[in-house]
Amino acid sequence: MSQENLNFTVLGQNIAFKPGADVDRVRSAAALVEERFANLKVGFHGGQKSEALVIFMALGLADELLQAKIRLDEAQYRIGSMLDKIEDSIQG
Repeated sequence: MSQENLNFTVLGQNIAFKPGADVDRVRSAAALVEERFANLKVGFHGGQKSEALVIFMALGLADELLQAKIRLDEAQYRIGSMLDKIEDSIQG
């Protein structure tokens, strides 16, 4: 396996990723960032600086991440409850 950094251009910036990074995941993430940025840019009709658009995009992605974490926590709680019931039924 190559020990060289992976380089991708995202929003016009060259970004280096550590060796061993999952190339497909990096490409998918870069495509998502580019797509979200383009969608925001269209919605702002100019006037906004790129930095502000990137902040809005980062906030949107962070919100989605937080919502996914909440759903994961809820699923883990439900699974834990089911396991408790299974254990109770086996012991009882």
